[in-house]
Amino acid sequence: MLLKELSSLTSPLSGPQLSQLQLALNDLSPTQTAWVSGYLAGISQASGTQVQAQGAVSQPAQRVTILFGSQTGNAKGVAEELYQQAQAQGIAARLVNMADYKAKELKTESHLLIVASTNGEGEAPDDAVTFHEFLASKKAPKVPELKYSVCALGDTSYEFYCQTGLEFDERLAALGAEAVVARADCDVDYDDMVAAWSEQALAAVKATLEEATTAVPITAVASNHVANTYTKKKPFKTELLVNQKITGRFSAKDIRHVEIALDDSGIRYQAGDALGIWFKNDPVLVDAILDQLELDGTETVTVANETETLRDALINRFELTQSYPSFVQAYAELSGSKKLAKLLDDKAALRNYCYGRQILDVIDEKKAKLTAEQLISGLRKITPRLYSIASSPNEAEGEVHLTVAVVDYQQNGEQRIGGASGFLQRLEEGAEIEVFVEHNDNFRLPSNDDTPVIMIGPGTGIAPFRAFVQERDVREAAGNNWLFFGNQHFTDDFLYQTEWQGYLKSGLLTKMDVAFSRDQAEKVYVQDRLRENAAELYAWLEQGAHVYVCGDGDRMAKDVNEALIEIVAEQGKLARSEAEEYVAELRRNKRYQRDVY
Repeated sequence: MLLKELSSLTSPLSGPQLSQLQLALNDLSPTQTAWVSGYLAGISQASGTQVQAQGAVSQPAQRVTILFGSQTGNAKGVAEELYQQAQAQGIAARLVNMADYKAKELKTESHLLIVASTNGEGEAPDDAVTFHEFLASKKAPKVPELKYSVCALGDTSYEFYCQTGLEFDERLAALGAEAVVARADCDVDYDDMVAAWSEQALAAVKATLEEATTAVPITAVASNHVANTYTKKKPFKTELLVNQKITGRFSAKDIRHVEIALDDSGIRYQAGDALGIWFKNDPVLVDAILDQLELDGTETVTVANETETLRDALINRFELTQSYPSFVQAYAELSGSKKLAKLLDDKAALRNYCYGRQILDVIDEKKAKLTAEQLISGLRKITPRLYSIASSPNEAEGEVHLTVAVVDYQQNGEQRIGGASGFLQRLEEGAEIEVFVEHNDNFRLPSNDDTPVIMIGPGTGIAPFRAFVQERDVREAAGNNWLFFGNQHFTDDFLYQTEWQGYLKSGLLTKMDVAFSRDQAEKVYVQDRLRENAAELYAWLEQGAHVYVCGDGDRMAKDVNEALIEIVAEQGKLARSEAEEYVAELRRNKRYQRDVY
């Protein structure tokens, strides 16, 4: 049946190719045929093409749709792996970014698996905003026939832990859908929990799906990048080429320009992507923890079926430069600390306590005698840090550049250094480093090079805009470019000053406004510069400009968003609600994109 239909199609295959395909498919069962269809779609996905199986191939009565909403790529990665597992099991499946999902399809779904992260303070990730709003609206249909499950990714250090996934779950249930597996709320080290949820969810789906009888139309992930061989789980081992401090000697900050070799790795990235860095903990910090707990670092432990010394395990495998509620709870029970125990009854107080404290700070609350196994059982696995890429691949051929601020602060009179940033600070040029690219399709230059762009990036938020401007230069983009930058002091903290001056002189950078907060009595920030240029900024928006924001998500991004709303209201003579909708529409149309952390 399938082959007759294939032969009748206006096919890109030649006659001999069709014959070879027929021979290959003759001995396959219906389930195997479905799997092959999905497998071929997956290959096409790797070339960056959205694929729909051609022709009038009859669809199975049911299939599972895997929807993902991702901000930094984690949810997308989980969804892609889930999709591959479904294919391997012969389950009729399709994988769709929520940004590409047609809401009207919801009422036709029989099975739905959702993987969603949470952005900022309980916000849906950018590519999930439209679907999230639809589901919460009165337009959302009743779906009593739908079977579903949700995998929510989050961080227990934040108040709105897994909020987006929770809202998807609650809303689908309210619309009459049946959860075949309970929602999985996954913390930062989510691998084990995701694996368990995936196994249970696919088993439940497989048990209720009707078996497909022909090939399955598969929609692959819509993407404009080529899949890389190297991933978070399989990073690329390479060389650190440049590690240069770019702040002045009187600066309160140690900010570094880092260049890393990609050589012939085949790794590809675009302006707007991030680079993942696998780091090692400072041996000095590890020794301090061992001393405080009176543990022998040469004692052997088994982690992930590998045996190594406790000291090596703490250096390479566990998160030590951040504290987190699960460890505070475990140590409170093991140490008998009344102070820590009291925190467990107040989630807000517990989160505040964890902020800025490292594992050593928690241990310092009360000395306790722990075994090596007790210690590592309370620690979560180390996770890579993501840094916005500060170079265009077309400018920095064979390399990738970063702009890294070393996290350095005092806690109870003791110096504390960040995990990945401290690792990079210690690393000498020529040393080995493990990296991978995390694609970010939610932070892309406009495809039309005539489109004007407004870039707002204080501090290390300038990084992706260095990449953007380099890319616009290489592409000879005609659109205007306006950059807002802020930092503490002009003389010591003007990152890449010479480069920006060169771009201004050449005309590539149309305009640059800076805000150095500590150079005058009254502090000035980028949002103040936005307001000072309100009329011109609004004119750019009306001319179709795209707005990009990168940097601190807790304060700066909120203040910039508020400034934009105020500017639109004032210049457009709109009510507050109308201005908010104007800005929201910019986001929905991908004209207002943010890379905040």
